[in-house]
Amino acid sequence: MLIQRVGEDDWELVRDVRLRAVRENPQIFGASLARENRFVESHWRMRLRTSPTWIAVDDTGTGRGIVQMLQEPGSPIDDRHVISLWVAPESRRQGMGWALLDAVRQAAAADGARTVSLWVVDNNHAAGDLSVRAGYARTGERQALSRDGSLTEERYVLTIVPEQTS
Repeated sequence: MLIQRVGEDDWELVRDVRLRAVRENPQIFGASLARENRFVESHWRMRLRTSPTWIAVDDTGTGRGIVQMLQEPGSPIDDRHVISLWVAPESRRQGMGWALLDAVRQAAAADGARTVSLWVVDNNHAAGDLSVRAGYARTGERQALSRDGSLTEERYVLTIVPEQTS
């Protein structure tokens, strides 16, 4: 397994992993497969220009996981936010999610961030467990999901300490 930061020339790989993620786990993404299937090359390239993205690939070069990082509007300038974290079912429980989160942590630290945050849907126990094992703390801050008001999510935060920047 290799975690690689991808650029806009990798748009097809990113598209393939993202569409699989949305198709197989629509409940964890704020997107519809029908809508994302209509995106053209220029849209995928724009996404990669505006949000650092990492793909986990296996020995054959097949994408098995994805994560993106952004500076969320309205958040502190020294916070980076994890979005679109997903690992293919056949690749789970092998450290891939941890490695993807670590790639974001390293990039956030290099970018001068003090914290990294993410939101976990209440019924996504695997994501919550992974986040805690990766050093994120539950904040108790909750919000209803915009796409489904019957579900809530909780914010988790990782504080970057100087030892974590290497």
